This record gives sequence, C-alpha cells and structure tokens, in this order.
Amino acid sequence: MAEWNLLTLVGADRPGIVARVTRLLCGLGCNLGEASMIRLGGNFTIMMMVSGAKPDDAVLAALAPVVEEMDLRVHLDPSHGGLHHHLAPNYQVRVVGADRAGIVADVTEILATRGFNILELESDVAGERDRPIYIMNIQGYCGETLEALDGALAPLAERGVSVDVSPVDVLIG
Repeated sequence: MAEWNLLTLVGADRPGIVARVTRLLCGLGCNLGEASMIRLGGNFTIMMMVSGAKPDDAVLAALAPVVEEMDLRVHLDPSHGGLHHHLAPNYQVRVVGADRAGIVADVTEILATRGFNILELESDVAGERDRPIYIMNIQGYCGETLEALDGALAPLAERGVSVDVSPVDVLIG
C-alpha cells in the first residue's frame, strides 16, 4: 500500500456502512486519516485517507465481501498528499436563493476570482417541490478582506441570491 491512499465507497444509504468498513480496515492494520462521509439523496459516500502495511490489492480483496454484501462501489487511489497539508478555513459563505441552474457556478466563479480556496462545500434543496430553495454553505481560505468578498458577491442579490460571508474562528492549541 502506498503511504496514503484515498479510499472512496459509494452506495445506498443504510446503517452499518461506516462500522463495517472501518472495523475491517482496523483489522488489516490500516491507519485512517482525514475522512469525509455524507449522505446525498438516498446515497452514502465515504472518502477517507488510508495508510497501512498491506498492498492495495490485499486491501481491496479484504473489502470485497463487504462491498458486495452492501452493494457498494469502491475506488482505492494513491494520494499525493498526506495529513496536515491543507489550510484552515478563515471564511464561511452562506448562500440562499430560489433554486435555479447556475447558482453554484455564479458564486464559485466570483470566489475564484478573489483567490478563495474552497475547502468544503455542502448544499441542499429545501422548500416545496414547486418552489424549491437552494442552500449552500462554503468554508474556505482567502487572503482578501471580508469587505472585499462581500463587495464581489453583492451583485448576486440582483439575481435573487442572498449571500452572507462571515469569518471562521478556529481555536487551535
């Protein structure tokens, strides 16, 4: 196994996926690093950094019964990164608007022009079926001031999108 691999599993959401996969990896002597696990619609996705002494094919072979039983799709890819190689977020951006095509592209393009590095993005569609509301939360790092980000995102209000930028207080130590 490479120093760190990115293990990705996707399948229908059900209880026990995390417990089964992590117990199996523990039994193989694998170390788990950073992880992201989320439900999207009726699907569940796991992405986690995994390291250990076993070769990649041995890890995949050990996972095969769980993958088959729980009807998961699996990928194990070498990771060129490692732990502690990312920035801590200093801004949170909350977006709310009537659901329409292009909201994510509009917001993220503006942020990109300001050098905003997106570290985490979550979104949801709420409201009623005939009047859906799009909600998006972004955490990231940017060297710009809060006022500069607010100003760059302000034109979105004309398109019916409410955007709130706030600092993230990270307690370290």
